[in-house]
Amino acid sequence: MASVKAPPHDYRIENVDPVHGSLLHANSQHLYADYSLAVAVAVKSVADPTRQEVRVVHIPSGEVVFRTSGAGQSF
Repeated sequence: MASVKAPPHDYRIENVDPVHGSLLHANSQHLYADYSLAVAVAVKSVADPTRQEVRVVHIPSGEVVFRTSGAGQSF
């Protein structure tokens, strides 16, 4: 029987502040195969996306594909 290869985890959620909550665990790498899911989880993982910056990075290219408008924090 051929094994089914898991899809690549192409998107990573990054945050300056430690991310705590039911969607993201502090010791997790926050990797997702789906862009839409990564963005949704990123936004839901912060209490106030207008004050806390969180971003989604496309791992193969290193491009930031989504970023909240956090208060000028830098990674």
